[in-house]
Amino acid sequence: MSVNANASVSVLAGGVSLAGDLAVPAGARGVVLFAHGTGSGRHSPRNRYVAGELGRAGLATLLLDLLTIEEEAADQAGGELRFDIELLAGRLAAAMDWLGRDPRTEQLPIGLFGASTGAGAALVTAGARPREVAAVVSRGGRPDLAGPALGLVRAPTLLVVGGQDQLVLELNRTAAEQLAAEHRIEVVPGATHLFAEPGTLEQVARLAVDWFLRWLPRAPEHAKRSAG
Repeated sequence: MSVNANASVSVLAGGVSLAGDLAVPAGARGVVLFAHGTGSGRHSPRNRYVAGELGRAGLATLLLDLLTIEEEAADQAGGELRFDIELLAGRLAAAMDWLGRDPRTEQLPIGLFGASTGAGAALVTAGARPREVAAVVSRGGRPDLAGPALGLVRAPTLLVVGGQDQLVLELNRTAAEQLAAEHRIEVVPGATHLFAEPGTLEQVARLAVDWFLRWLPRAPEHAKRSAG
């Protein structure tokens, strides 16, 4: 790719159309698909900040609403869809297929960035597609929601948790014990669940950039995926 490509896109998943924002810097060496957390979407300022830093590091990003507008409205009332990990993971898989067909990204290895409940969905997807997901990063995530899929994950996984987010930190430590893949827990001192404290989100972005730059170029199957 010789030019920057930034576009609003639509991804068909299970009969619904999901809105997304795709950014592909010149010479991109990989693409990161974002799985948003509870009550969030592609407009999340935290994930958009991280996506911007990934873009500056030469990585393409796809920020995607995993729920439609109608589903989001229903979820605000009942709060059930955001915890439907299988539904969200299925939509992430559809987005991966879309990335594999789109000429802007078809040659790029794929990483997943999950926040909150989205991290559980990202890990379920990674477990279901061990030859296609090159790396996973979780920000304040709930990897425990991936359940038995944790043992199927083969992608190197980074779990970033705020030092003041004690419950989620314990959930991450317990989930990490079930990961057979290479993994690491990074605790950001002084950070709470949303990393709203000064400088903490910047630390998340640096950790994510380093992790994806380390592992995305090593994806062994992305050429096979794009060729198929």
